[in-house]
Amino acid sequence: MNANKIKEREKISCPVEYAVSVLSGKWKLRILHAIIKQSPKRFKELEREISGITPTMLTAQLRELERDGIIEREIFATVPPTVEYRLTEFGKTTAPMMHEIKNWGLKLQALNAVLKSNGKSTA
Repeated sequence: MNANKIKEREKISCPVEYAVSVLSGKWKLRILHAIIKQSPKRFKELEREISGITPTMLTAQLRELERDGIIEREIFATVPPTVEYRLTEFGKTTAPMMHEIKNWGLKLQALNAVLKSNGKSTA
């Protein structure tokens, strides 16, 4: 995230909009979900689990989540270096929200299946 976007975020007064600005994008919720399911996670584990993400994008998203205090990384002095990612104490507060998003997604999938069988769709 560039400096302009950070400055724009600082102007946000609505807490929902602020939270969305921190977690928005195609990958951040998927990264969080993967780390919540099993922690710590290594970079390559995340790359394999999150289909379609490039190493460059994964690195950028992990850096943003780290900068925002959601995750932390630990570097081990191995050859090649090993890096593990885990939720910070604050990041752990996202787990209930992610659980509710998952439950809502399951309900939406079920509703969509019913609507699709009736010739309609929510998507």
